[in-house]
Amino acid sequence: MAKGPEKNTKNKALHTKLLNRKKAKLQEEKKAQALRLKALVAKMNAMKNESKEE
Repeated sequence: MAKGPEKNTKNKALHTKLLNRKKAKLQEEKKAQALRLKALVAKMNAMKNESKEE
């Protein structure tokens, strides 16, 4: 029985690590964007309530 070439597990591990890093970065950016939007909505609601009271 002839075995095939050895698998390049080192390269595969590096690729997985890079992909995981990329996914984590995208998730962090998405969370940051959501927080910015939440803050902006709160600010706009506060301004709207302030102008109604006048």
